[in-house]
Amino acid sequence: MTTERTLITYIRVSTSQQGRSGLGIEAQRQALTHFAQAEGFTVVREFVEVETGKGADALGRRPQLKAALAAARKLRCHVAVAKLDRLSRDVHFISGLMAHKVPFLVAELGPDVNPFVLHLFAALAEKERALISTRTRQALSAAKARGITLGNPRLQVARKTAVETVKAEADRYAANVLPIIREAQKAGASTLRQIADALNARGIPTARGGLWYAQSIANILERA
Repeated sequence: MTTERTLITYIRVSTSQQGRSGLGIEAQRQALTHFAQAEGFTVVREFVEVETGKGADALGRRPQLKAALAAARKLRCHVAVAKLDRLSRDVHFISGLMAHKVPFLVAELGPDVNPFVLHLFAALAEKERALISTRTRQALSAAKARGITLGNPRLQVARKTAVETVKAEADRYAANVLPIIREAQKAGASTLRQIADALNARGIPTARGGLWYAQSIANILERA
């Protein structure tokens, strides 16, 4: 069974606790099943990875991903994941995967995203995480300047407050832009890319004042 529409799915959760509870696994499976049905793919194999976050981006520590790559090469088909971060949160690791010459599909991004665009999405996601980390450090530095020392319980409160502030800002912006996304969907935008194009056409900036992409729309919908 090696038709052009054959698909292998890869599901990953990042702790053994999630693996035991099924947290996240079923949601990814449902997303991949819906994607395969919508795009006319037949899922022939499923690989589920349960691993810890530490050092997890080494392929040698991801035996199920390694097996999925081998199976895809044998069947000459794609490997699909629900979200790009299920492959990795590291752009260099994703670049290394592309060197295996196995095509990847990301359900939330649609079937037409090529490897170059996947690299861009990975780089954007990595940059976003770096910005959040920088803001958190700046908030902690400000707290220390007010006399809160390392090891002080007040610092833990300050850390939590800083993270919660960043999250609250993102949640507020998501809530504000969600009605516009819903309007675009009602007007016929059915994919993340089409929604992003609609918002860009209206001149609506992202929270950081930039352009919308499929991944940034997916992030808003996930928060909502």
